[in-house]
Parts: sequence; structure tokens; C-alpha cells
Amino acid sequence: MTGTAGTPRPYAPSPRPTFEVPTLVTRQSVTRHIWGDTEAGEVMDWIYVSSRSLHVLKFGVAPGQGFRHSQEFRTVFRADELLHVLSGTMILTNPETGEVVRVEEGGNVGFGADTWHHAFAEGTKALRVLEIFAPPPSAGTAGTYARQQPYLAESRYTRDELLGRLDHRTRGGEAGPQSSFRPIGAADQVHRREGSALVSLLVSTDQLTVAAVRVSPGGCSDERAHGGDAMVFVTSGRLVVRCRHEGQTYVFEADPHDAVYVPEGATREIRNVEDGDATALLGVAPDYLPRGPAS
Repeated sequence: MTGTAGTPRPYAPSPRPTFEVPTLVTRQSVTRHIWGDTEAGEVMDWIYVSSRSLHVLKFGVAPGQGFRHSQEFRTVFRADELLHVLSGTMILTNPETGEVVRVEEGGNVGFGADTWHHAFAEGTKALRVLEIFAPPPSAGTAGTYARQQPYLAESRYTRDELLGRLDHRTRGGEAGPQSSFRPIGAADQVHRREGSALVSLLVSTDQLTVAAVRVSPGGCSDERAHGGDAMVFVTSGRLVVRCRHEGQTYVFEADPHDAVYVPEGATREIRNVEDGDATALLGVAPDYLPRGPAS
């Protein structure tokens, strides 16, 4: 997309929807945005929240398409991130190192600050990815930070230095540079039982915790607060989320691709009143456990 006289479209910050109280954000009411330009590629964003602590969005890529970066739209942030593939298959690359990982539907991959990344939709199915990161853009970690970093003029998608060095004694990239991406499989998850809900930690740093939550029919998590803002994003089934905040009680019914924002200071309880399992992703930043004397 270009502006007047054929000039590239200048960078503009993405919308930052914020809420002061527990809030249901449905797939119909979510904030919509188009990120990028013709050089970087244009991506559809559905931004669920961009609070003082946490940024959660879903991005969409058409079959055979993807995003890279341009002078105005750079993809290197000062944040910890987790990407969860909701549908389709994602090819995620680090154009600085040449690393490439393939993440199928339902898969997760994490990476830390200052990691350049491009993503592409493999195959004939559209790609939909939930992106959770902290600290959020309001802390100066996203577009503003990216445009202050040295520009990556050349992108590469191969690691030729590994040719001739991979055999049955090495796993993936052990023979070469340390990997910047962390694909997260079932064996990498750390499980917690909170009430009758199974909470499986995918990533937990000093800035961001993301967990997969599974609640069986009739099940309910315990009621708990976090040391930061949280968002419950429903991935399957239907969940009832009850929050208590400053003397008020909020009860939300959330379907797939609906989300419930829980500000710091509120409690949340996740309940399944249907006849099938229900699942969600829970993102919390910065601290999963309450801060201060309550922790």
C-alpha cells in the first residue's frame, strides 16, 4: 500500500484497546487492524487487548502468503512472545540467522526479545495465529523500538553452516548456533492442577506466562488472582469465566475465539457447564502469582 505520490505508507502504531474492568471481548467486537505495507506484506490483525502489561492479538495470513519486514514495518521487538497456531500451518523464520521452524495447527513456539521473525502460511489453508507478548507496545517494545534498531537489509532462510554437520548424534541445530525459536511440544509442558482444571505451562519468563487450560464437563478452576493483567482466550468448547473486581462480580460466557480480559487486582474462575471438554489459552503478564504480601 502506498500513500500520495507513490511514497510508502508510513508506520502508524496499531490500536491499543484497553479496559479498566473485567471485559468480554468477542470475535465480533474485537478491534480490527491491517498491519504492514507492500514490501513487508499486509496482515489482518484482531487485537483483543493492549493493556499496560499485556498485548494479545490474532493475526491472519492468506494461503501462500506471509509477512516479512520493511523500513517502516520491522519485526523485531523488545518482548517475550508466544505464538499459538489456531488453524493452518505456519513457517516461522528468523531472517537474521536463517532459522526456519514449521508449526502445525495447535502447535506453539516461543521466542525472546530482539528476535527478527517472518511468518508464512504453508499449504492451501489460511493461517490464524494467536500472538501473546509482554511487555506490551505501550511500554515502547514494539514498532517504536523496532524502528530504532539497525535495519536488516538482507534476509536469509537457510543455515548452510549446518550442512555436513547433522547426523543421528545431533538433534536439529545442536551442531550449530543456538536456536532463537523454542517449539513447545507436549513433553515441554509443565502441568498444574488448579481446582479441577488442568493448567499446562507453555512458557513462563520474568515478563510473560502462557498456559493451556483444559476444563472437563462440570469442572471449575479455583478462584485466583495474578500479579498482572490476564486474558483467557477460548480455543474450543464454551467456558464461563467469573471475575470479582472492586466489589463487583462479572460473569461471562465465552465461545471459541472469544476472550475475557482480567485486570490486575481482579480474581478469575474458569468453569465448564457444557457436556464436552473446553480449552483456552491463558496469558498473564508480568507475574502469574500475586505480587506483594499476598504471594
